[in-house]
Amino acid sequence: MPVITCIDDLKRLHKKRAPKMFYDYAESGSWTEQTFRENTSDFEQIRLRQRVAVDMSNRTTKTQMAGQNVAMPVVLAPVGLTGMQYADGEIKAAKAAEKFGVPYTLSTMSICSIEDVAENVSQPFWFQLYTMNDDAFTKQLIDRAKAAGCSTLVITLDLQTLGQRHKDLKNGLSAPPKLTAKSIADLATRWRWGLGMLGTKRRMFGNIVGHVDGIKDPADLAAWTGDRFDLTLDWEKVAKIRDWWGGKVILKGILDVEDAKKAAELGVDAIVVSNHGGRQLDGALSSIRMLRPIVAAVGDKVEVHLDSGIRTGQDILKAVAMGAKGVMIGRAYIYGLGAMGEEGVTKALEVLHKEMDVSMALCGHRDINNVDENILLVPEDFEGRWA
Repeated sequence: MPVITCIDDLKRLHKKRAPKMFYDYAESGSWTEQTFRENTSDFEQIRLRQRVAVDMSNRTTKTQMAGQNVAMPVVLAPVGLTGMQYADGEIKAAKAAEKFGVPYTLSTMSICSIEDVAENVSQPFWFQLYTMNDDAFTKQLIDRAKAAGCSTLVITLDLQTLGQRHKDLKNGLSAPPKLTAKSIADLATRWRWGLGMLGTKRRMFGNIVGHVDGIKDPADLAAWTGDRFDLTLDWEKVAKIRDWWGGKVILKGILDVEDAKKAAELGVDAIVVSNHGGRQLDGALSSIRMLRPIVAAVGDKVEVHLDSGIRTGQDILKAVAMGAKGVMIGRAYIYGLGAMGEEGVTKALEVLHKEMDVSMALCGHRDINNVDENILLVPEDFEGRWA
């Protein structure tokens, strides 16, 4: 194994080893990618206060998220097409998360199905739901997640319609990849990836293919998914889905105080401050900029998590200090998966944990549950003054 000291090391290996269309799928935002960039750059504006002559022994990063014990305040976020970054990617990521002691969230648009993942792990995982305009299919997904023992339903609210991602269009993104002169030339240089794909039967969207009549190939799938996202989704429909599930529910995609208040009124277990990793509304504020106002508005009524922009353990520490109960990571673990499979996901988690733990100690704390905004130096106008 090459020497891995940071998430960027894994990112470089991911870019080298995964086909361009799938690396670009992960490493892109919508339109001009302003929000995608600021999700990470805004973290850099927040500084940490160094404290000395404090007892740093017996540290712990253990806490709870949505009532579940976690080794550190991190959940693996739902990421579509994970099984195209590395063969059987969802299974490998779920196994790494389970061994490390953090939750894994399976995307509706996964390559490995709900049942595939359930057969390969021993602990319950979370399931993320995209709301479709076909209630029968939505209920079927929910019933399958229940049967698989999923412990928590994560409902994504910010993808009723797709933000345009230029790279995906130019690369002709599909699962499995369409064989063109351009894609064949690219795949020929990714022999590790190719060998893995030859050894698996999972190459299409496992939660859809075989569960919807008439879908036999990528063209059928593209036609079906193109008009299935629910444009009519509203808070009444969200409440209905919550009731269909009947268990723990987390709402992902909250980026506005008023929406956070409406989500809290539904009595869900947690909300996730998120802009979909900068992949939907370009020009929206970064998640970390919106965290404090949302925590101030609803933090005493509902648990608040943060997603989008986490690349270091210090980012996790900053988010927790600003009021998040924990974070979701997407690209940070996808880089590891694309680089080295399950081993790479484990390495990503280890890197983030070490960075967070050591930084917490140098800020004068031994318990992640006691970290607060006193460890931070935040610009006075960080949230901005907007007309």
